Amino acid sequence: MPARSGAGAATLVPIPTRFFVTSGKGINKTSELNAFDNALLQAGIGDQNLVSVSSVLPVGIRQVDRVPIARGAITHAVLARYSGGEGEVISAGIAYGFRTDGQGGYVAEAHLHGNQKSLKEFLRWRMQEIAHFRGVELRKIQYRTEELSIPMDHYGVCIAACVFLP
Repeated sequence: MPARSGAGAATLVPIPTRFFVTSGKGINKTSELNAFDNALLQAGIGDQNLVSVSSVLPVGIRQVDRVPIARGAITHAVLARYSGGEGEVISAGIAYGFRTDGQGGYVAEAHLHGNQKSLKEFLRWRMQEIAHFRGVELRKIQYRTEELSIPMDHYGVCIAACVFLP
């Protein structure tokens, strides 16, 4: 990521210029970890070293289509993850939106036992709270969710991610 400084910034820090949103789900008979790996692979981020970050979209960032990332790359992402067992319905997702004043935006992540509809309602509430706490308005909120009905004798995992790029 290029180093940029903002008004009054004391040091140069990397700021992402692009992001993509992805999701996946996985099941496995052996373990939850293998189900998680399957979900990451489906989302196209299974061969990266993921670093969890909080949820601020910087000024000037633009959304792009999912791009391949080098194997082993340190990859910053807002990640929603939920695991479950046989017979459960689980979901995970993110919501994201830009401020109306052009000063970047925000991402919210969530997960729950239940369907995508309930998750989307929760994510909408969470984004409204983010905007309210900051005294700003958001443009259209967008969503990326996954839902999984886990088969008997299996583990299951849903993920959704906002992946930051240089």
